[in-house]
Amino acid sequence: MSGTDNKKKKILIVEDDGGVSSFLRLELEHEGYETGTAADGRTGLELCTGGGFDLVLLDIMLPALNGIEVLRRLRRESEIPVIVVTAKDDTADAVTALDAGADDYITKPFAIEELLARVRRMLRRSVPEKGNMPAGKLAVRDIELDPEACRVTRGGKEVALTRTEYMLLLCLLSNRGKAMSRDQIIDFVWGTDHFIEANSVDVYVRYLRSKLDGDRKDGSLIKTLRGIGYIISTEEA
Repeated sequence: MSGTDNKKKKILIVEDDGGVSSFLRLELEHEGYETGTAADGRTGLELCTGGGFDLVLLDIMLPALNGIEVLRRLRRESEIPVIVVTAKDDTADAVTALDAGADDYITKPFAIEELLARVRRMLRRSVPEKGNMPAGKLAVRDIELDPEACRVTRGGKEVALTRTEYMLLLCLLSNRGKAMSRDQIIDFVWGTDHFIEANSVDVYVRYLRSKLDGDRKDGSLIKTLRGIGYIISTEEA
């Protein structure tokens, strides 16, 4: 991707290690992105919510406010894409970050080429263009997804979803009644040039279920098919 393609994209780096922050800033600017930096979580949150950025690279271990708390507060008012940077092999942090609303994560140490590829993919990702969207609203029982408005309701009440949760629901509703493997879901939601592991799908399904089902006692519409993947139920409870 050339610098010309990236010149309007601005990336915020929230990282307290000055060496890492400088390295990322130089590499991203070399690729043609504009950058901003913050050395602590509180400043990073203020810059995120202030607008003007297209993507955030967010370290977890931060002074003032850790990365997980930054994510939780950010998701109350913004759906800006966030790639979390976590310690190598710290699966618990990665899962917690995904639960808090991260769109992707990468572990330290990482190859800069991989990080740049993730950034490109995340910036390309969006809800489908109108020409590729399903015709009309998609509905199962009392859940309705309106592709034109990118709006989801259950029982007539709007459900606030992150971009990834929305795409996951769109995938399942577009293929309602059909078993979807984790790999098929990943290709639909993240694209074929993804770096997402299959078990990350389980995390997002759990998060989507919690938002759609709430305290309902009639069971989730999203059913797990052991050894296969997921299917959205079209049958009445």
